[in-house]
Amino acid sequence: MDRDGWDKRYAAEARVFATAPNPIVEASLADLAPGRALDLAAGEGRHALWLARRGWHVTAVDFSPVGIEKGRAEAARPKLAIDWVVADAYEYAFPVGSLDLVLIAHFHPRPRDRERLFAAAAEALVPGGHLLVLGRHVDDIGRDGGRGPRNPDLRYRPDELAAALPAPLQLIRCEAVRRSVGDGSGGSVELTDVVAFARRPSG
Repeated sequence: MDRDGWDKRYAAEARVFATAPNPIVEASLADLAPGRALDLAAGEGRHALWLARRGWHVTAVDFSPVGIEKGRAEAARPKLAIDWVVADAYEYAFPVGSLDLVLIAHFHPRPRDRERLFAAAAEALVPGGHLLVLGRHVDDIGRDGGRGPRNPDLRYRPDELAAALPAPLQLIRCEAVRRSVGDGSGGSVELTDVVAFARRPSG
């Protein structure tokens, strides 16, 4: 979906996505000491808001000004430490060597841009910083209720995602994870995500 499409979707509902963090994001990051974080393709900012409430200083980047403004409004009430940036993820200039965490959750980069984007994310990390990438598994197309991109080239397999991460990063885990979500009618849908969690070496 392009920028206009996301703007219209965000404007049509009070909240498109849940306010709580994705459970995989929460489980992966809950034990990290707060620092400086980047939430790339942040949407309405649910992960940026969650991180900021835990003491992180977050930069939330998304190309939808409507999504960014919704997150900014929610962050203003408790005055959370979040910098809201309207920018295309493909064009965003990552800060070099200054972040403790880069989160890329359910943004599925084009295959030709994956290695470049992940390399820029890795270069943005301080020694000991972490990169978390989370996205939809290609095998779920057609059975996940339309959640995630329909183009299989934009989805992940664990081995392909691991191969796209730059060599300096130490891979902590890269695997498929199953979870249940509500289907809006009282039932549930089983989803398969792919999660990669990596760390920039300290030395």
